[in-house]
Amino acid sequence: MISLLVAYDLNRVIGIDNKMPWHIPEELKYFKKVTMGKAIVMGRKTFESIGRPLPGRLNIIVTRNKNYEAAGVEVFHDLQTAVERGKEYSDEVVIIGGAEIFNLAMDSADRLYITIIRKAFEGDTFFPKHDDSWSLVSESEDHFTEDGIPYSYLVFDRIQ
Repeated sequence: MISLLVAYDLNRVIGIDNKMPWHIPEELKYFKKVTMGKAIVMGRKTFESIGRPLPGRLNIIVTRNKNYEAAGVEVFHDLQTAVERGKEYSDEVVIIGGAEIFNLAMDSADRLYITIIRKAFEGDTFFPKHDDSWSLVSESEDHFTEDGIPYSYLVFDRIQ
């Protein structure tokens, strides 16, 4: 199974200046819970914004740079090969960004894990629109950030 895991705001903003526009510790715990023990696939810029390989997961980087190397990760130059490697590691391969990788992976994804943050933020990077070929399979109750911004966790599966 190929899943996309993303947090976005009311306008599908996912980032600004290669950073997330919010800091929500509980959402980071959710991210860890969903990805632990699985292969995670990300673009080079997303990896560099995180700053290190995430423990307990196979970290796979996709980049066009044929000379790119980083300790503790596997590097591939196309998404399909990266996902194939991820499937050798775990039944679910989780794509964690950024926008270009999400765009490339959307048509082959089976599941979307979306944290919707119910506020508009400044941003320069957006999650792609998804069509009506998805079915909502779960939605959490509202959670609230320390400063009162509501957010919730949605899971969509592709309609077969």
